[in-house]
Amino acid sequence: MLRRSVLLIGALALAGGAIAMLAGCPPGWVFAMWGALIVLSLIYEKVRYKPIESGVPGAGWTPTNERFIDDTTGEPVTVWLEPATGERKYVRG
Repeated sequence: MLRRSVLLIGALALAGGAIAMLAGCPPGWVFAMWGALIVLSLIYEKVRYKPIESGVPGAGWTPTNERFIDDTTGEPVTVWLEPATGERKYVRG
């Protein structure tokens, strides 16, 4: 809910800044810049930080020695690695 609200604010700032620049108001670039920064930050955050999965990954995945406690749930998390690609998955337990 919060992410969508912030995304909406960023999109409105970006659109408002673009409209202002097209209307001949040079300071509109400030709104466009902040809007773009907000939108891109949310997209980066969504792609960069992986969700914690419930089940063990399929064949080819090996557990690593890396374990930690998830701050939001307080549950232990194990990191699994797919050696062929280097992809990592975070699994409860």
